[in-house]
Amino acid sequence: MQTAQTYHNHLHTDASDHVSLTYEDRFLRRKVLTLASGQQLLVDLPQTTSLDHGGALITTDKAEIRIDAAPEPLLEVTGDALHRIAWHIGNRHTPCQIEPNRLLIQRDHVMADMLSKIGAATREVVEPFTPEGGAYGHGRTHGHDHSHSHT
Repeated sequence: MQTAQTYHNHLHTDASDHVSLTYEDRFLRRKVLTLASGQQLLVDLPQTTSLDHGGALITTDKAEIRIDAAPEPLLEVTGDALHRIAWHIGNRHTPCQIEPNRLLIQRDHVMADMLSKIGAATREVVEPFTPEGGAYGHGRTHGHDHSHSHT
């Protein structure tokens, strides 16, 4: 089995293989992945890492494995005041893919209800999910941890 201990957020050469992963599955440190070719790859990174769509896992023999965002169940969010809707989504620390005429978030009936109450329209879609990263270069927007205690 091949092993990858290095990750780059872009390819340096042509990929020797690729793997499609959901947003949640692209957050890992150590895991065995099944590549598109059917081969298995042991990912053993030094720390938990958010893998980007288009990024590359580098194997110990220097092969590059491209990361693809897999289609997954999402909510497409639209509305007249998209900037205001985006603020409400961000205020709940919800990962969000921002596009000119729509937002994409993971399916969540509580969020869908809140969004409808502020005038947004939602529609269930299945697409790759590539949300915005953290504002300070930390990648994921999960949780409320910003390196200090509230106590």
